Amino acid sequence: MAQSRTRTAWLLSTPALVVLFCAAAGPLMIVLVYSFLSPGEYSGVVWDPTLEAWFRVLFRRDIFDGTVSLADAHLTIFWRSVKLSLLTTLITFVIGLPTAWFIATRPARSRPLWLFLITIPFWTNLLIRTFAIMQVIRNEGILNTALLKIGLIDSPIQLLNTDTAVLIGMAYVYLPLMVLPLFAAIDRFDFRLIEAAYDLYASRWRVLRRIILPIIRPGIVAGSILVFVPSLGAYVTPRVLGGGRNMMLGNFIELQFGQGRNWPLGAALSMVLLVIVTLALLVYVRASSRDEERG
Repeated sequence: MAQSRTRTAWLLSTPALVVLFCAAAGPLMIVLVYSFLSPGEYSGVVWDPTLEAWFRVLFRRDIFDGTVSLADAHLTIFWRSVKLSLLTTLITFVIGLPTAWFIATRPARSRPLWLFLITIPFWTNLLIRTFAIMQVIRNEGILNTALLKIGLIDSPIQLLNTDTAVLIGMAYVYLPLMVLPLFAAIDRFDFRLIEAAYDLYASRWRVLRRIILPIIRPGIVAGSILVFVPSLGAYVTPRVLGGGRNMMLGNFIELQFGQGRNWPLGAALSMVLLVIVTLALLVYVRASSRDEERG
């Protein structure tokens, strides 16, 4: 009887498994195979197995004497991508925590309105949101115009085509992804614990550090993953706000499949990005498992 149920369950799930393989695992396997092949003369790949693409992820070989050295440009892009993703996560957390706390402490009738305002940006295309923030920080934008009128600056601040512009854009775009998990965690918070801590003469900082943050830790981890993962592979925001000079990992991968015409290197970089994202998800799963064990 049990074997019959198991067999039936597998048969019912077969269509979904086939779709998952064809839509997700299949393309990834193709990219993985491409990373071990040689680049074609103009584009595509040549069926000539080699590890050259993986070698060129971190190293480069001189075309004259064949000496090997670190690929400084690649490492710079890797570092910029990780740095901006971590800073984006930190900024969204610093802004998102008080925002989520404010929403969670509103009367029950007004909370849906505040959540509605938080989710409105998701109704708009990512490219449009990026162009919107560009109109704010460009030389003739709202920010520089306001600072010039009140006399705080004498000339416009150059923000576009810098890492700062990319950071501002990604923080703006991905802020709701931090606020919503934090709100879900704070909404289940028992505020009587704060009253008990104040009765025991705990300071505000101690209450935040010893009571609030440990209890809402699952929301912090979930929000951090939701922000860090898309930030690491961001393409539109760095392309529009950073120009062609401030390239991130997503833009670098697109360059290899496009103008670079080096599909194996692009595939290898894609797999490296997949590994980094997988490690971040494993951290989330491990943290979630510990929270479940602790109740």
